[in-house]
Amino acid sequence: MNTADLTNPIFQDADKAREYLEASRWPNGPVCPHCGSTDENVAKLGGKSTRPGLYACKGCRGHFSVTVGTVYERSHIPLNKWLLATHLMCAGKKGTSAHQLHRMLGITYKSAWFMAHRIREAMKDTSTEPMGGAGKHVEADETYIGKKRNVPKAKGGGSHKMAVLSLIERGGKARSFAIDRTTAKNIAPILAQHVSIESTLNTDEAEHYKTIGKSFATHQSVAHGRHEYVVGTASTNTAEGFYSIFKRGMKGVYQHCSEEHLQRYLTEFDFRYSNRAKLGVSDRERADKALKGIEGKRLTYRRINERPEA
Repeated sequence: MNTADLTNPIFQDADKAREYLEASRWPNGPVCPHCGSTDENVAKLGGKSTRPGLYACKGCRGHFSVTVGTVYERSHIPLNKWLLATHLMCAGKKGTSAHQLHRMLGITYKSAWFMAHRIREAMKDTSTEPMGGAGKHVEADETYIGKKRNVPKAKGGGSHKMAVLSLIERGGKARSFAIDRTTAKNIAPILAQHVSIESTLNTDEAEHYKTIGKSFATHQSVAHGRHEYVVGTASTNTAEGFYSIFKRGMKGVYQHCSEEHLQRYLTEFDFRYSNRAKLGVSDRERADKALKGIEGKRLTYRRINERPEA
């Protein structure tokens, strides 16, 4: 991360931050989030008794600001701190902990923890377009992390740990899913929904992929048990590289993740990987993409402890 970025006025001044967010969310002028009115139906309110950035809509007679209808709504934390937190979480390759946000922003740990989860909500990929396609390779792999609640450790197995399935398009995006168990019953529907059948599917030698792989144009596998890692174009090394970053972040930065929050952390790592520097996306551009995702999403403190959908 370039520390010079942190001196940007939008991270120091709430008014500058609001103007930046307005330009990002409303490039063609303010839009009423209640009824969709624009132009002459929307007016900016002024006066000493009016808080900055408040608008009035003649269409529905409602009042709104740029944060209404976003993950930032109803927060008492200044907008410049929201933008700085968003930048930090987007720029840190292995993430930024709530403790770090708490120290850098001068807010309580509880507020920083809630803020981080709201920013992860903004990072969520809402695209339904399948990954891969004709001539493209998609790698599917699983890993285990942390511990499931109230599940005793099984000798020689991973049933006591939380399971993760990741789909990585070579040279493209990542999509990861918290799953109950690494079985064909759990994995097949995810691949059917998220990977184009015209793709070349790359996996390890796991038994469940032998049947699943028949649904795709080509299925290539490597036998890690026989120390095979690359056979021609067959490999899961891209997925292994993704897991390397994910695990270093979860163990070194976040240190602990409960089962109900795992999907949100996966969303965060997917977002940064899918908008990585190797694809020509800078820290600033990555943060701007996250700002585009704040709209139409709300996450209350009560909802935050519910397990999110993948």
